[in-house]
This record gives sequence, C-alpha cells and structure tokens, in this order.
Amino acid sequence: MDTRGYQQYKQQSINSMTPGELLMLLYDEAVKRSTLASIALDKQDWSTFEGAMDRCIDIVNYLDETLDRQYPISHDLSRMYEYFTYQMGRIKIGRNKAELERLRPMLADMRDAFRAAEKNSSAQEKRA
Repeated sequence: MDTRGYQQYKQQSINSMTPGELLMLLYDEAVKRSTLASIALDKQDWSTFEGAMDRCIDIVNYLDETLDRQYPISHDLSRMYEYFTYQMGRIKIGRNKAELERLRPMLADMRDAFRAAEKNSSAQEKRA
C-alpha cells in the first residue's frame, strides 16, 4: 500500500493549522499517549509503555522549545514543562502507575486551560 499520499495530506493539514490548533493537537496527543502508557503499564507491555512515555516527553520538550520567551508567562510554562519532563522520566524508569495517574490529569488540565484561552481569543477576534 502506498502511504505517500496520506503522509502528504497529513503534513499539509498540520502546516495549515493555526498555532492554537497545533497546540491543542500536541496536548491531545500527550494526554492520549499518557493514557496509552497507563494501559500498557497495567498489561505489563513494557515496550508500548516506554514508547508512549518517550513520546510524551518529546511533546513536552517540543512545547518548551517553542515557547516565545518574550512573554513573562513563558518562564512559568517552561518550569511546568521541566517538571512534567522530570516526572515522566521518573515514571518511565520506575514504571510508577501512581505517579502516572497523578500526572495525567495535570496534562489534561493544561490542555483544557489552553483550549479555553484559544476559545476566548477566537471570540475576541470575531468581535473586533
């Protein structure tokens, strides 16, 4: 099966996303991968667990690297991302289900906060 067309479509759709949509996609993926890691941990599927945790770490590192440092909140977000990365590393090494279950809602809360901010921003732009 030739997947070049699908890959091209996927790349084009990502390139046409607004920064807010891309941020939501990344957070959704981090939440999804952390859920996958939790399920894999229950099944003792170590390769899936480690792959999902690695992907979560990659996403959080990307979010940190792409922060616009000219805004004061970027410093706080960077510290939060640093905390997430540290905890994810500990979870991965220790295969710690309790810590993973404590961290997953934090990722979802961050996603939900950015989603609300994106909606508010979009609503303000429409009024202007």
